[in-house]
Amino acid sequence: MSGHSKFANIKHKKEKNDAAKGKIFTIIGREIAVAVKEGGPDPANNSKLRDVIAKAKSNNMPNDTIERGIKKAAGDANAVNYVSITYEGYGPNGTAIIVDALTDNKNRTAANVKNAFTKGGGNVGTPGCVSFMFDKKGQIIIDKEEFEGDADELMMTALDAGAEDFNEEEDSFEIVTNPDDFSAVREALEAAKVPMASAEVTMIPQNWVELTAEDDIKKMNRILDLLDEDDDVQNVYHNWDE
Repeated sequence: MSGHSKFANIKHKKEKNDAAKGKIFTIIGREIAVAVKEGGPDPANNSKLRDVIAKAKSNNMPNDTIERGIKKAAGDANAVNYVSITYEGYGPNGTAIIVDALTDNKNRTAANVKNAFTKGGGNVGTPGCVSFMFDKKGQIIIDKEEFEGDADELMMTALDAGAEDFNEEEDSFEIVTNPDDFSAVREALEAAKVPMASAEVTMIPQNWVELTAEDDIKKMNRILDLLDEDDDVQNVYHNWDE
Protein backbone atom coordinates (compact mmCIF):
# COMPACT_ATOMS: atom_id res chain seq x y z
CA MET A 1 0.00 0.00 0.00
CA SER A 2 3.00 2.25 0.29
CA GLY A 3 3.56 4.93 -2.29
CA HIS A 4 0.12 6.51 -2.12
CA SER A 5 0.13 9.52 0.20
CA LYS A 6 -2.87 9.07 2.45
CA PHE A 7 -1.82 12.13 4.42
CA ALA A 8 -2.42 14.42 1.44
CA ASN A 9 -5.99 13.10 1.42
CA ILE A 10 -6.39 13.58 5.17
CA LYS A 11 -5.01 17.11 4.96
CA HIS A 12 -7.33 17.93 2.07
CA LYS A 13 -10.29 16.59 4.06
CA LYS A 14 -9.23 18.50 7.18
CA GLU A 15 -8.90 21.76 5.27
CA LYS A 16 -12.36 21.27 3.82
CA ASN A 17 -13.70 20.46 7.27
CA ASP A 18 -12.03 23.51 8.80
CA ALA A 19 -13.98 25.59 6.30
CA ALA A 20 -17.14 23.80 7.40
CA LYS A 21 -16.60 23.05 11.11
CA GLY A 22 -20.36 22.88 11.66
CA LYS A 23 -20.58 19.88 9.32
CA ILE A 24 -17.89 17.82 11.05
CA PHE A 25 -19.31 18.68 14.47
CA THR A 26 -22.77 17.55 13.29
CA ILE A 27 -21.28 14.26 12.06
CA ILE A 28 -19.43 13.64 15.32
CA GLY A 29 -22.46 14.70 17.39
CA ARG A 30 -24.55 12.00 15.69
CA GLU A 31 -21.78 9.43 16.21
CA ILE A 32 -21.68 10.33 19.93
CA ALA A 33 -25.47 9.90 20.17
CA VAL A 34 -25.33 6.46 18.52
CA ALA A 35 -22.32 5.32 20.61
CA VAL A 36 -24.01 6.39 23.89
CA LYS A 37 -27.26 4.68 22.90
CA GLU A 38 -25.43 1.44 22.06
CA GLY A 39 -22.95 1.29 24.95
CA GLY A 40 -23.83 3.87 27.59
CA PRO A 41 -22.38 7.29 28.50
CA ASP A 42 -19.23 6.14 30.32
CA PRO A 43 -16.22 6.10 27.97
CA ALA A 44 -14.37 3.77 30.38
CA ASN A 45 -16.91 1.03 29.59
CA ASN A 46 -17.67 2.01 25.98
CA SER A 47 -14.79 1.63 23.52
CA LYS A 48 -16.88 2.95 20.62
CA LEU A 49 -17.55 6.16 22.56
CA ARG A 50 -13.83 6.44 23.41
CA ASP A 51 -13.01 6.22 19.69
CA VAL A 52 -15.59 8.89 18.80
CA ILE A 53 -14.22 11.19 21.55
CA ALA A 54 -10.69 10.73 20.14
CA LYS A 55 -12.01 11.60 16.68
CA ALA A 56 -13.77 14.67 18.11
CA LYS A 57 -10.57 15.87 19.77
CA SER A 58 -8.51 15.37 16.60
CA ASN A 59 -11.03 17.65 14.86
CA ASN A 60 -10.62 20.29 17.60
CA MET A 61 -14.12 19.81 18.99
CA PRO A 62 -14.26 21.61 22.38
CA ASN A 63 -14.46 19.36 25.46
CA ASP A 64 -17.63 21.04 26.72
CA THR A 65 -19.33 20.36 23.36
CA ILE A 66 -18.34 16.68 23.64
CA GLU A 67 -19.62 16.50 27.25
CA ARG A 68 -22.89 18.21 26.29
CA GLY A 69 -23.40 15.72 23.46
CA ILE A 70 -22.85 12.75 25.79
CA LYS A 71 -25.18 14.14 28.48
CA LYS A 72 -27.87 14.96 25.94
CA ALA A 73 -27.72 11.48 24.42
CA ALA A 74 -27.73 9.82 27.86
CA GLY A 75 -30.51 11.91 29.37
CA ASP A 76 -32.96 12.25 26.51
CA ALA A 77 -35.06 9.12 26.08
CA ASN A 78 -36.91 10.85 23.26
CA ALA A 79 -33.73 11.71 21.35
CA VAL A 80 -33.85 11.22 17.62
CA ASN A 81 -33.20 7.63 16.60
CA TYR A 82 -30.62 7.58 13.85
CA VAL A 83 -30.53 4.65 11.46
CA SER A 84 -27.27 3.66 9.82
CA ILE A 85 -27.43 3.10 6.03
CA THR A 86 -24.70 2.43 3.49
CA TYR A 87 -25.00 3.22 -0.22
CA GLU A 88 -22.66 1.97 -2.92
CA GLY A 89 -22.25 3.20 -6.46
CA TYR A 90 -20.11 4.31 -9.34
CA GLY A 91 -18.66 7.66 -10.30
CA PRO A 92 -17.05 8.65 -13.61
CA ASN A 93 -14.87 6.06 -15.37
CA GLY A 94 -15.95 3.27 -13.03
CA THR A 95 -14.67 4.86 -9.82
CA ALA A 96 -16.11 3.11 -6.76
CA ILE A 97 -17.87 5.15 -4.06
CA ILE A 98 -19.25 4.06 -0.67
CA VAL A 99 -21.45 6.41 1.37
CA ASP A 100 -22.16 5.89 5.09
CA ALA A 101 -25.16 7.81 6.43
CA LEU A 102 -26.89 8.26 9.80
CA THR A 103 -30.42 9.46 9.27
CA ASP A 104 -33.82 9.97 10.87
CA ASN A 105 -35.47 9.93 7.43
CA LYS A 106 -34.39 7.18 5.03
CA ASN A 107 -36.41 8.51 2.08
CA ARG A 108 -34.82 11.95 2.28
CA THR A 109 -31.32 10.55 2.52
CA ALA A 110 -31.81 8.06 -0.33
CA ALA A 111 -33.13 10.84 -2.59
CA ASN A 112 -30.23 13.18 -1.72
CA VAL A 113 -27.56 10.51 -2.26
CA LYS A 114 -29.09 9.44 -5.57
CA ASN A 115 -29.28 13.07 -6.65
CA ALA A 116 -25.56 13.60 -5.85
CA PHE A 117 -24.55 10.58 -7.96
CA THR A 118 -26.85 11.55 -10.85
CA LYS A 119 -25.62 15.16 -10.99
CA GLY A 120 -22.04 13.91 -11.24
CA GLY A 121 -22.82 11.43 -14.00
CA GLY A 122 -22.65 8.43 -11.65
CA ASN A 123 -25.23 5.96 -10.36
CA VAL A 124 -26.15 4.22 -7.12
CA GLY A 125 -25.79 0.46 -7.36
CA THR A 126 -26.96 -2.52 -5.32
CA PRO A 127 -25.53 -3.29 -1.85
CA GLY A 128 -22.16 -5.01 -2.24
CA CYS A 129 -21.55 -3.79 -5.79
CA VAL A 130 -18.29 -2.00 -4.90
CA SER A 131 -17.51 -2.78 -1.24
CA PHE A 132 -15.59 -5.93 -2.28
CA MET A 133 -12.99 -3.55 -3.79
CA PHE A 134 -12.24 -2.13 -0.31
CA ASP A 135 -10.84 -3.53 2.93
CA LYS A 136 -12.38 -2.40 6.22
CA LYS A 137 -9.44 -1.41 8.41
CA GLY A 138 -8.47 0.78 11.33
CA GLN A 139 -6.18 3.49 9.97
CA ILE A 140 -4.06 5.87 12.05
CA ILE A 141 -2.09 8.65 10.36
CA ILE A 142 0.75 10.43 12.15
CA ASP A 143 2.10 13.68 10.71
CA LYS A 144 5.91 13.57 10.73
CA GLU A 145 6.02 17.30 11.51
CA GLU A 146 4.06 16.68 14.72
CA PHE A 147 5.97 13.57 15.82
CA GLU A 148 9.35 13.96 17.51
CA GLY A 149 9.99 10.34 18.53
CA ASP A 150 11.84 7.43 16.96
CA ALA A 151 10.18 5.72 13.98
CA ASP A 152 11.28 2.21 15.03
CA GLU A 153 9.91 2.71 18.55
CA LEU A 154 6.64 3.98 17.09
CA MET A 155 6.42 0.89 14.88
CA MET A 156 7.09 -1.47 17.82
CA THR A 157 4.51 0.31 20.01
CA ALA A 158 1.91 -0.10 17.26
CA LEU A 159 2.76 -3.73 16.43
CA ASP A 160 2.95 -4.76 20.10
CA ALA A 161 -0.55 -3.31 20.60
CA GLY A 162 -1.89 -5.43 17.74
CA ALA A 163 -1.37 -3.38 14.54
CA GLU A 164 -1.27 -5.33 11.26
CA ASP A 165 0.94 -3.03 9.25
CA PHE A 166 3.18 0.03 9.55
CA ASN A 167 4.04 2.17 6.51
CA GLU A 168 6.35 5.15 6.29
CA GLU A 169 5.33 7.78 3.75
CA GLU A 170 7.19 10.91 2.74
CA ASP A 171 5.26 13.15 5.15
CA SER A 172 3.62 10.71 7.54
CA PHE A 173 3.43 7.28 9.15
CA GLU A 174 0.42 5.05 8.51
CA ILE A 175 -0.64 2.34 10.95
CA VAL A 176 -3.20 -0.21 9.77
CA THR A 177 -5.17 -2.47 12.10
CA ASN A 178 -7.91 -5.05 12.03
CA PRO A 179 -11.15 -3.15 12.95
CA ASP A 180 -11.43 -5.18 16.19
CA ASP A 181 -7.91 -4.16 17.29
CA PHE A 182 -8.26 -0.48 16.36
CA SER A 183 -9.26 0.80 19.83
CA ALA A 184 -6.41 -1.03 21.59
CA VAL A 185 -3.80 0.30 19.15
CA ARG A 186 -5.16 3.86 19.26
CA GLU A 187 -5.19 3.81 23.07
CA ALA A 188 -1.61 2.47 23.21
CA LEU A 189 -0.46 5.35 21.00
CA GLU A 190 -2.47 7.82 23.08
CA ALA A 191 -0.80 6.48 26.25
CA ALA A 192 2.60 6.91 24.55
CA LYS A 193 1.64 10.58 23.82
CA VAL A 194 1.80 10.04 20.04
CA PRO A 195 -0.02 12.88 18.20
CA MET A 196 -2.47 11.48 15.64
CA ALA A 197 -3.56 13.50 12.62
CA SER A 198 -6.34 11.00 11.99
CA ALA A 199 -7.57 7.82 13.67
CA GLU A 200 -10.63 5.98 12.41
CA VAL A 201 -12.02 2.74 11.08
CA THR A 202 -12.21 3.29 7.34
CA MET A 203 -12.54 1.56 3.97
CA ILE A 204 -9.18 1.32 2.20
CA PRO A 205 -9.30 0.72 -1.58
CA GLN A 206 -7.43 -2.31 -2.88
CA ASN A 207 -6.70 -0.43 -6.11
CA TRP A 208 -6.78 3.23 -7.08
CA VAL A 209 -8.36 4.69 -10.23
CA GLU A 210 -6.86 7.69 -12.00
CA LEU A 211 -9.09 10.20 -13.74
CA THR A 212 -7.36 11.99 -16.60
CA ALA A 213 -10.26 13.64 -18.45
CA GLU A 214 -11.07 17.09 -17.08
CA ASP A 215 -14.81 16.41 -17.38
CA ASP A 216 -14.49 13.22 -15.29
CA ILE A 217 -12.58 15.08 -12.57
CA LYS A 218 -15.22 17.83 -12.56
CA LYS A 219 -18.04 15.28 -12.27
CA MET A 220 -16.31 13.33 -9.51
CA ASN A 221 -15.77 16.52 -7.51
CA ARG A 222 -19.44 17.38 -8.05
CA ILE A 223 -20.54 14.07 -6.50
CA LEU A 224 -18.15 14.42 -3.54
CA ASP A 225 -19.10 18.08 -2.91
CA LEU A 226 -22.84 17.32 -2.92
CA LEU A 227 -22.34 14.38 -0.54
CA ASP A 228 -20.13 16.54 1.66
CA GLU A 229 -22.90 19.15 1.96
CA ASP A 230 -25.48 16.59 3.13
CA ASP A 231 -25.81 16.50 6.93
CA ASP A 232 -26.99 12.88 6.84
CA VAL A 233 -23.76 11.72 5.20
CA GLN A 234 -21.15 10.62 7.75
CA ASN A 235 -18.37 9.23 5.59
CA VAL A 236 -17.56 8.90 1.91
CA TYR A 237 -14.97 6.39 0.69
CA HIS A 238 -13.74 6.18 -2.90
CA ASN A 239 -10.87 4.80 -4.95
CA TRP A 240 -10.12 7.93 -7.00
CA ASP A 241 -6.40 8.62 -6.88
CA GLU A 242 -6.50 12.38 -6.42
